[in-house]
Amino acid sequence: MDLTRKEYAEYVKKASPNSPLVRDLLGAFLIGGTICTIGQGIMWLLERWGVPEEQVGTATSILLVFLGALLTALSIYDDIAQVGGAGTLVPITGFSNAVVSPAMEFRSEGFITGTTVKIFAIAGPVLVFGIGAGVIYGLVLWISSLF
Repeated sequence: MDLTRKEYAEYVKKASPNSPLVRDLLGAFLIGGTICTIGQGIMWLLERWGVPEEQVGTATSILLVFLGALLTALSIYDDIAQVGGAGTLVPITGFSNAVVSPAMEFRSEGFITGTTVKIFAIAGPVLVFGIGAGVIYGLVLWISSLF
């Protein structure tokens, strides 16, 4: 079957279901906003419980990563993502979901060759490029401070 680009584009358009754009946008906004609101609530609770101000942000991030991992392990995060779409990817809980999901999928292959090898299959490149960019930006800042 030899198709031109135009014929292929028409074929894909016919075969692809229409995306409910408004519903997707609304779901992402509501779920993403809810996750961020929960994060803000955690910050307020930690402040109220006397956690030092400089540690509140770190503690909140740790708790959100834990909650994202826990909800992923309980197969709840995927259900939330069905409604929230990209709204579940952007907050820090999306990162913990990206780390835990591959690890859970490959746990049947064993602890070393399954879970620990696959744990960073999705999040690994993000970490590598994030750390690499941080090092480069730091070096640029350091060199620029010398002049």
